[in-house]
Amino acid sequence: MVIRSQSSAAGVLALLQEPDTVFKQHALKALIPLVPQFWAEISEHIALIESLYESDDLPKPARHNAALLASKVYYFLGEYDEALSFALGAGSAFQAEARAHGAGEYVETVISNAIDRYVTLRTEEPSGSSMKIDARLQAIIESIFDRCIEEGEYRQAIGIALESHRLDVVNRIYDLTHDVSLLSYTMEAVLDTGFSLSYRDQVLNFLLPLFPPPTSLSKSPHIHALARLLVTLNRPSLVVPLLTSLIPKDRLLAYQFAFDLVEGGAREFLQGVKADLPMGKEETQDIYDKLRKILDGQESVKLYLEFLKRNNKVDMLILKNTKDVLEARTSIYHTAVTLQNAFMHAGTTSDVFLRENLEWLSLASNWAKFSTTAALGVIHKGHFEEGMNILGPYLPQAGGESQIQGAAYSEGGALYALGLINAGCGSGQPVENYLRETMKTAQGEVVQHGAALGLGISAMGGRSSDAYDDLKETLFTDSAVAGEAAGYAMGLVMLGSADRTSAEEMLTYARETQHEKIIRGLAMGLAFIFYGRQEEADSTITSLLTEKDPILRYGGVYTLALAYAGTSNNDAVRQLLHIAVSDTSDDVRRAAVTSLAFLLFKNPSQVPRIVQLLSESYNPHVRCGATLALGIACAGTGLQDAVEILEPMTKDGVDFVRQGAFIALGMILVQQSEASSPSMSSTRALYTKVVSDKHEDPMARFGAAIGQGLIDAGGRNVTISLQSRAGSKNTNAIVGMTMFCQFWYWYPLAHCACLAFEPTAIIGLNEDLKVPKFEFVSNARPSLFAYPPPATPPKRETFAKAATAVLSTTAKVKAREKRKAAADADAMDTDEKPEQKKDGDVDMKGEEGPAGKPTDGSPSTNASEDVKPKRKSEPSSENVVNFSRVTPTQLAYISFPPEGRYQPVRPVSLNTVPPKTSGKGNPNPGVRKAPSGVALERYAGGGGILLMVDERPDTEAEFISFEPPVVEPAPTENGHAQPQALVHSARPSIHIALDENSPDVDPPESFEYPFDS
Repeated sequence: MVIRSQSSAAGVLALLQEPDTVFKQHALKALIPLVPQFWAEISEHIALIESLYESDDLPKPARHNAALLASKVYYFLGEYDEALSFALGAGSAFQAEARAHGAGEYVETVISNAIDRYVTLRTEEPSGSSMKIDARLQAIIESIFDRCIEEGEYRQAIGIALESHRLDVVNRIYDLTHDVSLLSYTMEAVLDTGFSLSYRDQVLNFLLPLFPPPTSLSKSPHIHALARLLVTLNRPSLVVPLLTSLIPKDRLLAYQFAFDLVEGGAREFLQGVKADLPMGKEETQDIYDKLRKILDGQESVKLYLEFLKRNNKVDMLILKNTKDVLEARTSIYHTAVTLQNAFMHAGTTSDVFLRENLEWLSLASNWAKFSTTAALGVIHKGHFEEGMNILGPYLPQAGGESQIQGAAYSEGGALYALGLINAGCGSGQPVENYLRETMKTAQGEVVQHGAALGLGISAMGGRSSDAYDDLKETLFTDSAVAGEAAGYAMGLVMLGSADRTSAEEMLTYARETQHEKIIRGLAMGLAFIFYGRQEEADSTITSLLTEKDPILRYGGVYTLALAYAGTSNNDAVRQLLHIAVSDTSDDVRRAAVTSLAFLLFKNPSQVPRIVQLLSESYNPHVRCGATLALGIACAGTGLQDAVEILEPMTKDGVDFVRQGAFIALGMILVQQSEASSPSMSSTRALYTKVVSDKHEDPMARFGAAIGQGLIDAGGRNVTISLQSRAGSKNTNAIVGMTMFCQFWYWYPLAHCACLAFEPTAIIGLNEDLKVPKFEFVSNARPSLFAYPPPATPPKRETFAKAATAVLSTTAKVKAREKRKAAADADAMDTDEKPEQKKDGDVDMKGEEGPAGKPTDGSPSTNASEDVKPKRKSEPSSENVVNFSRVTPTQLAYISFPPEGRYQPVRPVSLNTVPPKTSGKGNPNPGVRKAPSGVALERYAGGGGILLMVDERPDTEAEFISFEPPVVEPAPTENGHAQPQALVHSARPSIHIALDENSPDVDPPESFEYPFDS
């Protein structure tokens, strides 16, 4: 007998009209499973069902059934709030439904709405009291917490607890598990999600006492989280007790903590900690002195500077080729080579390229000369002890500005360079005072421009009222060039202060002045003032975005991006996307797309998906913004999704879009190897091709040259990252990239990209802060993280052979003639001609296919035969010495042998990949696969400067000796000694002699000026 399916609920609904309550109860119970099929029919009787729920005539279970029935009907009608209200009244009936088969979607939706309503009510109640919250709703939420804890879903419970301001649940979970990783997860959740600043600080202050005190014996993995928490709270009073508790027993851990704080801490915060540290007793005084020395920041800078000097792997051939193909007399090309050289040698203190190309340097004029001199600041970045000596020949002399033609540009550039050298070094007042005095006494706007930029960068975040007032005086001179730099610098000095008085002064002046340069400088300065202030910046953002002047709206976009930097705030992302497609100004739209990078850099894998459609926009400015957004957000990750979007954009029809794509590719592929990134070799070849193509647009060639500099930045020993190793925001890098984006208007600002260069090394120190010699293991194939192979010079013979190639039709005709001749000729001719034919065939094969079958003198054939066995026999690990490059992705594979003499006091990385030991085939795929997963969370802590415990203190140790810095002039290849950077002191007669001896006519008079100070 076949069961007939029910075609209507009318019969059951009719029972609801019966006067007998038994029929009504039966009807309510029978209708519940029928709702998914007949909800439309039942919804016509919803008023009756609601009245039964409120009726006192029915028993409680029947009323619960009526509430559940009404809730399910409203759910199918899409009225989720009503569905939740009746579900709350359903009591035991709803709980039974939650356990029933097939009700999952309805129950999940109701519970999700219950959580949303609970979160809304909790956040709207500042006191956190539960007076306004329905007890039934409270009961559902409590049951959710209980179930999550019972099933071990602690992170889910913590997420709901954070959203609903229920810190007691976090405490309860920690008391139950004592799992420190859950505290770290809570901290990361509240820092990397869009919570308000006040609530963020409340949660962090709640978490701090829950963390167990770190000890050297346990190698506490939560040291990274603790350092990030203290840096974010920015209160020295919380740090000092922690450091003093570690002394003297765990002094190595105290030193490690100090180095980790320096990585992400603001300058003012570090100075506060340093000032509050006690002097110590006789036995601890030395320890406290070392802590103060570390907190000064200069110890870290010196170590990284020495690392970059020792491990410099710049390929000079790439630089030389670019210089040879870009015409130096064109200012944009001269600037391109200057920036490429500066980025490639950033922090290495190597000015070999400048020493060897004095004639090229002499061709710089006006602002190109400013940029060239400023490049010395990038090359010597961090060499703060010798900064004044290095730049001495260029700096304005005590008697005032030089009257030599063009000298003002090299003087201004030197002042800017001085600021770059001292950026983030904590070198303090002497340099700032010198720059302030120079800016006040300078008469020319070029020198004022350089001094203002240098002061802003060196005093960044210092919030010095004296420096701010001096910059304000320079601004009020209403000089376009000097005023622009003053606007930037005022914001940099007051970085993150959210000072309302300063903001009002700058905004008022921006509305009054007629100079676009000054308006842009002030608009960006406002963005810096509200850096990281989130909701405190909302009123200023709204004001700027509603301005009529597009330059102020441009500043409003960057204010929004920097205020919410690194938070991935949904409202801010939505607002930027709206501006990107609706604003009337192309500049504002481009800035809006680029600014997405500053919000989303902690989630780089999201950015290609968000930017995908914008990269295909009809508006070239939006496409250009998309390239920089990908470059900045995905910098150093080698993310293939981003590369796949950018590669077609290198063939875009608009020159500045191609320029942006070349620059972005350089940022993304920095420190990638050919084994880890399939696009590496093709991108390098593309750069060489574009730079060498004289028919290519100048802007695209400029972008390719900058890309070459970025992909090999810092001697191939730095990465570009907007977050510190502990995962906090890298303030210097965010500011540096924001300033770099302004190269669209002013090329010298591109030098600020060096602020985002982060050295990638493991530097092990002992308790005396000396560098011992030891080795550790990288459990990955050496080729995966190897330096790129050196570039090979182009072989002219190859080009000559290619030029003699004949058309295929001609070859066929000749072959036909030879065959005919061979058939018709007599025996003597036949003996000779086959030999000629054979020789000809061999030559043709040698020319056309050197990599094919073996031929005499074909090196590429031998090379290909040698490579294959090497690739098969490549080891699955390698030993690495202290003070070596270790890329962020490689950190996951680093381990210290347990039998080694030196062991780190904290884990090298929290993303450790265990070494592969089972068979030869396993390591390669395992190693290849893991970086893609680890790369996106590469800064979960690790690397950098590590304090090492000496397991054999009685044995004499070997140390790496540091050579004293050489600032004296060094001889060049021709034997003539040239001073540092050389352009300045090179005698004009050298250039005149070169010009006179050349076969061409003498250059115009404007190129013969002396490149003096």
